[in-house]
Amino acid sequence: MQSEITTQANEVSAETAVISTDTAAEAASVLETDFGKEQPIEHVPYSRLRISPLNARTKPLTGIAGLADNIAAKGLLQNLVVHLIKGSRSKQPKLGVCAGQRRLAALDLLYKDGRIPADYPVPVRIVTEGEAFAVSLIENSQREALDVFDLIVSFKRLANEGKRIDYIAALFTVSPLTVKRRLKLADVSPKLLALLREDDAITLDQLAALALVDDHETQERLWFDAPNEWQRAPHYLRQAITRAEIDASRSRLVKFVGLDAYESAGGYVRRDMFSDEQNAGFVADAELLQRLVSEKLDAAAEEVRAEGFGWIETRIERDYSELNSFGRLEPVQRAYTADEQRELDALNAQRDALTAQFDALEEGDEDAYEEVERLEAALDTANAAIENFAKRAEMWDVQQIAEAGAFVMVGPNGELMIERGLVRPESKATLEEQGAIVSGLADESDGAISTGTAAPKERPIHSATLCQRLTAHRTAAVQAELTKRPSVALAVLLHRLLPISFPKRYGQGIDANSVQLNGSCTHDKLASAADDMPASVAWGIIDAQRQQWAATLPTRRADLLPWLIEQDPGTTLLDLLAFCTASLVDGISGTEKPHAVNAISNVLELDMARYWTPTRASYSITSARHASLRLSPTLSPRRPLPIFRR
Repeated sequence: MQSEITTQANEVSAETAVISTDTAAEAASVLETDFGKEQPIEHVPYSRLRISPLNARTKPLTGIAGLADNIAAKGLLQNLVVHLIKGSRSKQPKLGVCAGQRRLAALDLLYKDGRIPADYPVPVRIVTEGEAFAVSLIENSQREALDVFDLIVSFKRLANEGKRIDYIAALFTVSPLTVKRRLKLADVSPKLLALLREDDAITLDQLAALALVDDHETQERLWFDAPNEWQRAPHYLRQAITRAEIDASRSRLVKFVGLDAYESAGGYVRRDMFSDEQNAGFVADAELLQRLVSEKLDAAAEEVRAEGFGWIETRIERDYSELNSFGRLEPVQRAYTADEQRELDALNAQRDALTAQFDALEEGDEDAYEEVERLEAALDTANAAIENFAKRAEMWDVQQIAEAGAFVMVGPNGELMIERGLVRPESKATLEEQGAIVSGLADESDGAISTGTAAPKERPIHSATLCQRLTAHRTAAVQAELTKRPSVALAVLLHRLLPISFPKRYGQGIDANSVQLNGSCTHDKLASAADDMPASVAWGIIDAQRQQWAATLPTRRADLLPWLIEQDPGTTLLDLLAFCTASLVDGISGTEKPHAVNAISNVLELDMARYWTPTRASYSITSARHASLRLSPTLSPRRPLPIFRR
């Protein structure tokens, strides 16, 4: 959760400091009537002052004695803001203090102690009753921060009075999103919102998680019926609400279809207003999403079919084992025209220039990450342009592709992927009789086409020690993500158990494509493979959950089964299974070859940049080629090394 959520009580002053002049000008145009055109300051007797019913502050005041001593010594340096109290019968109507309640309390103490008279002159600014509540909010927010409960309820009150979102935002020079977030919190069950008044009873992060569901009964059940305190943690509350839903910010299928298309088709999205992820939310109708994915794939398949291929099949994801069972028809590369050659030469020159800039970076400069990222992005763009340029000159023999086909698939990042020229084993002989060149598909790590010629052996980029270290971090990240996705953990466990239960169908022994689940916890193995593991984000997540479960589980092994039988299978047992399965996953490897654990990271859409950052200590010291760190296009905080890529 971002700091904006956890520090809402202090947001106003922080955001005021960064608001631009243009935004302030726009804000002024939004405010209604002639708010802000205050009356001049005048002095009134202390005896006319009363606490205003429109004051936003309800929490008991503190530090009044010290403030009173300060006023007695130096006078009242800051004026109060007041409004006329309706119904006052005296010749001099009473004035309600809507801004300056602490100063009024200090004056009350001074009067009680006999240190000021009833006619003590107090500087005030008089505003209308309609302006009083808004003035109270502004004054209290910019002085001693309002209690967070008062702040949330006050924003709700302004909204109930009909004030627009942009009006409230302009009034406090905050973003409309900040106003919406506060109003969302105000709609949480009053019983839960009231807990904010109790120290450590509930946090804003927990309220934000509960705000994912609008039903107060559900909110209260999740909170008050939680069997353990740790099950009130924000991420557990979110899981309980969205267990059967799809996280839009992480799902490649949602990215492929697009949230707008999903909602246009009638799909419901549970919005997470407190997430900074673009298009954040949870897709509730998985069946509709699958149908939209199929429809989009079918439409793309028809376009590919029009190219003349004999068969087209669609796939939700790229299955390398399936693709490797096919051969591939080699397209013919026609000669470039003179204009095309000049364009290609320019692209190559651009890439060479970027490469030269990269090579000019000083070795071991750990402060060059931003420049590395810029060059990396530019190089990626240049390489993609050159690759796409080459595809322009590809030509397919019409007669040959009638025997070949294509897969239309959803890529790992939600992009459309098309594998053309695939040849089934039974069609290979026919095509070879026609003189076609049919090759096997390449190693799954890069999807390139095999030429049939053995490639020369190259010295690996990473040493065995570094591979173990990096893959240990990858394994820890997979484990951390698995603990958040019990349904995936269950599937991983069944994927390992089903071949054992059905040996005649799936064969004996361990398949190379199966994820390895050790019979013992991999905790110590991870720490041994990477000495910097205890400092990693993933390790922190795993270790925190280990401690939580250790505090929850019975101490005696004999009590374990009875305890498990009593637990809720839909929450406690499933979460515990996720943790235990995750702790058994072993993806440590001493080579750079693709690993079976990649299948899990693909499903989890694992982003290693969230868990691992390359530094001199974490990457370079054991690298075969990078004994002294030379930053490379793959060495970036946001773009993980190739060994981490899916």
